[in-house]
Amino acid sequence: MDQIKELQNLIESSHKIVFFTGAGISTESNIPDFRSTTGLYNQEYAYPPETILSHHFFISNTSEFYRFYRNKMIYTDALPNIAHQCIARLEDMGKCLGVITQNIDNLHQEAGSKHVIELHGTVYHNHCTTCNKEYSLEDILNKELVPLCNCGGIIKPDVILYEEALNEKDIDEALSMIMNADLLIVCGTSLSVYPAAGFLRYFKGEHLVLLNKTATPYDNQADLIIQDTLGHIFSQIHI
Repeated sequence: MDQIKELQNLIESSHKIVFFTGAGISTESNIPDFRSTTGLYNQEYAYPPETILSHHFFISNTSEFYRFYRNKMIYTDALPNIAHQCIARLEDMGKCLGVITQNIDNLHQEAGSKHVIELHGTVYHNHCTTCNKEYSLEDILNKELVPLCNCGGIIKPDVILYEEALNEKDIDEALSMIMNADLLIVCGTSLSVYPAAGFLRYFKGEHLVLLNKTATPYDNQADLIIQDTLGHIFSQIHI
């Protein structure tokens, strides 16, 4: 059977779909991914991006962290693409339980998805590391390179950095969603970032679908694999 037709049939016959998304769903919204040949991890910086985006680097070299963060992690002009929009429509139709995303760009919410678990946080929420006062992204952008709270404390994005633990509530909710799904569709992730990638082990539903441009460690467990851009895939699906 044609792969797109098979995906169409799986979506039509399922009633508890869960989407697990990574950077590949946002590349067609002009947000670069991390691990492709043109991704952030294959560009030259004074420090490796994994180092810059770590907790210890944020503490010890805050200005360099924010220089990278402002240039490479914030894309206020980005708009949801057809993949985000199709996922939101499926939720509106009552066929989708929600989205578990590794992305921090808010594009699922902008497309209309209401039940979104942001495993790695979001650039749109920030807090003072001293008094815990909350700040918006606009607040951050309107401040100096290293944004300071009125109390004098450094403001930190609500983004999970390397060396930081995921939010326990988000983990519980994500695992519950995966365990209740009848169809799990993985979109645009190499499934190489843990612990998030390990969540797939909890899926006991009927069908696992992997939509990604390259192979993943879970390919041998999938019922359907389509290696293509998500924009091309979803433009052929009727929802």
